[in-house]
Amino acid sequence: NTNVTRNINGPVTFTRQDHEKVVTGPASMITIPPHHYAIIADPAIRDESNQVCLDDHGLIQLKHGDFEVRLSGPPFPLYPGESQHGGVQKLLVVEKNQAIKLRATREFTSEEGTVRMAGDEWLFQGPGTYIPRIEVDISEYLTAAIIQHSQAVRLRAKTATTDANGDPRFAGEEWLVRDTGAYMPSIDEELIETVAGIVLTEKSALHLRALKTFADVYGIQRRAGEEWLVTNEMADSHLCDVYEEVMGQVLLTTLSTRQYAVILDPYVAGTQKLGSVQLRKGEASFFLQPGERLRAGIQSVEVLSDDEALLLQAVENFEDSGSGGSDSCSEDDNVVCLKTRVPGDRWMVHGPREYIPPVEVEILEKRRKIPLDANEGIYVRNINTGVVTAVLGQTYMLNPHEELWEKELPAEVEDLLAEQKQCQTYDRREIGRNRGGEYEERRSVCARDKTRVVDFRVPHNAACQVYDFKTKSSRVVFGPDLVMLAPDEQFTVLSLPGDKPKRPGVIKSLSLMLGPDFMTDIIVVETSDHARLKLQLAYNWHFVVPDSDQQSKSKIFNVRDFTGDACKAIASRVRSAVAAESFDNFHKYSAKIIRRSVFGEDQDGKIGNLFEFCANNLVVTNIDIQSVEPVDESTRDSLQKSVQLAIQITTQSQEARARHDAHREEEEAKGLLERQRLVNEAEAEASKKRLLELRADCNAVESSGQATAEARARAEAAQIEGEAEVKQAELRAAASRIAMEAKLEYARLEREAEAVHRKAMDALEVDRAKQLSDIETLKFKQTIAAIGPDTLVEMAKAGPETQAKMLGGLGLQGYLVTDGKSPINLLSTAHGLLGGSPNA
Repeated sequence: NTNVTRNINGPVTFTRQDHEKVVTGPASMITIPPHHYAIIADPAIRDESNQVCLDDHGLIQLKHGDFEVRLSGPPFPLYPGESQHGGVQKLLVVEKNQAIKLRATREFTSEEGTVRMAGDEWLFQGPGTYIPRIEVDISEYLTAAIIQHSQAVRLRAKTATTDANGDPRFAGEEWLVRDTGAYMPSIDEELIETVAGIVLTEKSALHLRALKTFADVYGIQRRAGEEWLVTNEMADSHLCDVYEEVMGQVLLTTLSTRQYAVILDPYVAGTQKLGSVQLRKGEASFFLQPGERLRAGIQSVEVLSDDEALLLQAVENFEDSGSGGSDSCSEDDNVVCLKTRVPGDRWMVHGPREYIPPVEVEILEKRRKIPLDANEGIYVRNINTGVVTAVLGQTYMLNPHEELWEKELPAEVEDLLAEQKQCQTYDRREIGRNRGGEYEERRSVCARDKTRVVDFRVPHNAACQVYDFKTKSSRVVFGPDLVMLAPDEQFTVLSLPGDKPKRPGVIKSLSLMLGPDFMTDIIVVETSDHARLKLQLAYNWHFVVPDSDQQSKSKIFNVRDFTGDACKAIASRVRSAVAAESFDNFHKYSAKIIRRSVFGEDQDGKIGNLFEFCANNLVVTNIDIQSVEPVDESTRDSLQKSVQLAIQITTQSQEARARHDAHREEEEAKGLLERQRLVNEAEAEASKKRLLELRADCNAVESSGQATAEARARAEAAQIEGEAEVKQAELRAAASRIAMEAKLEYARLEREAEAVHRKAMDALEVDRAKQLSDIETLKFKQTIAAIGPDTLVEMAKAGPETQAKMLGGLGLQGYLVTDGKSPINLLSTAHGLLGGSPNA
């Protein structure tokens, strides 16, 4: 009637009225065990005495939309309108070195009296059990940072706060916590990272730079941008502060007794001297301070042998003690001679010695004495005067104001010198056109020391011309000899034509062959009847070298292309001579015409044998016509036909002459044969007559000798047969005797061998039987010894006792087993069965 819902809590017996209805239940109350909690949604409002408040209608007042946390206690029911949000949960246990970050969702006052505003955050640190509240949310679970040895944690302040040491921190400020152990950042602190310490050893240091002005952990005030080193002497390990930047690690620089180093911008008394230089000699160990640099790294002490020296140059003014310098002012080792050196001065320090250059001195190079053979040399240039000289055949050390000079040669001279190293006296260029129409030239690549004096071996029967551009004079060297160029001298390169017909520039050479030699050329001529012919001619030539002054000898080099010039001159003479001759006449007398055109005729019409070129003393001594070929096709065919016709006519005339000679010889042979036949017939008749006479004599002798021979033969045959039978009988008797003797000997030997064999077998058998008996005896002894006398007695007793027991078991007094074949004494057996003794 009232529409009011109420709870009936047991234990009770409830009788429902007619106007009442059971909404739910009966149901179990909610039980929360210890260290658990439950959240109740829309909880009932309670007064100060923890009683449920009712409204005017008797309904339970609820906190609609709110929640309530209930902890362990007596079981409780849910009032109408209340509901359980989730199940029963365990309370959160926060362990040691852990914490939870809490955030207030609405304003409230804690049990400690602390007023929390919505959005406030704080930490609940362990160890402890967290009792949840409806006004608080857990935003994060935190774990304390473990700071080990040589470690620190880097923190940043989120807001203005005070750190664990009581130092005030402004928002965004960063600092390090270096105390070992567990550290839990406060709610206003943010853990950025764990900083590991950098271990410092005796051989390493840490290069740091200050990001702002601060006092470091060692109590030293550092300015912003300042750089410094932290070494093992300051700390075993270093934790980089928030205002420190690690630039890198610096390794220990160690100098041995044979080393030194030059320090640029060194620190002197704690202050860096920019632009200055400091020399440090070994044995030493140091760290390069920030800003210091090594010039050329760690350098070794210059050790000079007796054939070495150092070329030095002063870069600053300084007083040189003159120790070992080439321009020392004193020869007494006990007197120290000071010499003022100005920048740019050059001098040398000679070995044997050790040398460490001062910072005011720069080592330009290390020089060594250059040993030169009698046929070797170098080019030396004085850098003050520029004069270049050639030093030959001695061991030479360059002076301070001297340097090796490189002599440049034209490319073709370089190629020719390289060819000579390959045992060739000239370079034959293979020049041809490529696709682009440009010339390609094969050049040999061979490295040459340009500071060495250029030498060229002039071969035998050759000459080489060298021109001096300084004195504007030339000299000719005849082989075999060695040419060594002075600094201002160059070779005269000969460019000679080659191939057939001659092409210019095919052969390059530094030496001129004097001959005798030959050259071949192909020229085209035209006869008076306009027949064009191609002639291949070979010329024998040589140079005539006078034994006069150098100018006359150099005359052979007046014509650089002497082969081309000679071939052109001879070709012009041959063409002019052939042009005045007809084809037939030239074909018959080609050699005479060509030789006359080249060598000329004397007053007597005799052809000469020399063609001399006065410009360069070249002499052509002979011309060989190797081939003559028509250029025109028709002329070639006509010439071929005429040659074939001439050959045919010559062949026919020779055949006719041969036939005539053969017929004549045949007739002569027939006459001689007939004559010989007649002579042979006459001799044959005379031989027949002699034959008949001899035959008659032979028949007479034959008839008388035949009877005598037959009688003698029969007698001798009978004698031979008798002697043969006697001989055979003797041989048969001897054979029978030998056979019988052999049989007897064989039988005797066989009986002896059999006796020996039987004797040996008997001895073996006796030995075997003896060994077997020994073995059996030994075996029996060992068996008896192994078994023992007591065992033997027991074994002897065991048989009869066993048999008696077996018969007793069968109920028999005795038994007999037989196969029926062996006879048995039944009388004694029956007597035994009857129990009588055998002696009865």
